[in-house]
Amino acid sequence: MSHPNKVAVITGASQGIGAALVKAYRQAGFSVVASSRSIGPSSDPHIVTVAGDIAEPATAERIFSEGVARFGRIDTLVNNAGIFTAKPFTQFSLEDWQGNIATNLAGFFHVTQRAVAQMEKQGSGHVVQITTSLVDQPIKGVPSVLASLTKGGLNAATKSLAIEYAASGVRVNAVSPGVIKTPMHPKENHDFLGALHPLGRMGEIDEIVEAVLFLENAAFVTGEILHVDGGQSAGHW
Repeated sequence: MSHPNKVAVITGASQGIGAALVKAYRQAGFSVVASSRSIGPSSDPHIVTVAGDIAEPATAERIFSEGVARFGRIDTLVNNAGIFTAKPFTQFSLEDWQGNIATNLAGFFHVTQRAVAQMEKQGSGHVVQITTSLVDQPIKGVPSVLASLTKGGLNAATKSLAIEYAASGVRVNAVSPGVIKTPMHPKENHDFLGALHPLGRMGEIDEIVEAVLFLENAAFVTGEILHVDGGQSAGHW
């Protein structure tokens, strides 16, 4: 489905899932505001790039001021930026804690608050979080307490915001992936990581993109946590 004249904001947009989302939203007819710490300028006149740390309120402010100045509106926000730190609980450092809270929660707060305010003015909009299936199905040998605290918080916020802003025409959903085959996972780890899923393989980036686009076009869906995890959330195996 084509969405001419609509505008999407995508965080964590310089590589992996984020970069694929930028491409997919452009192919769907959206203009895009793409943000990450390291993102560079784009030659596409329908893409605005904003480099910065989303944990900083000033970065969120620039994302929306520059996006609205260029395109006039914001229709979708994909909160893709995030970090995952796998350590035994007692080995987390203060820096680990602060980093996860800053990116996964503070970044979500600053960006989403501005997005919803703009969408409320327009009378419509869509917010999507990328979380993790580990929130619902912890896996032995994959310590994930900080992911549960932060990404689990995003799942809860998704449902809360969906109810709070339903009457304003703003939908809020989440995609909850398993382990996805991105550059952060060396090939030598793929067999081990694939075995963490009942389907016996890692997920592909395109499968997460397809899930986000499904939610984009599903006008009667809000408050949904859509698991794209090879069966991880279904139970023990």
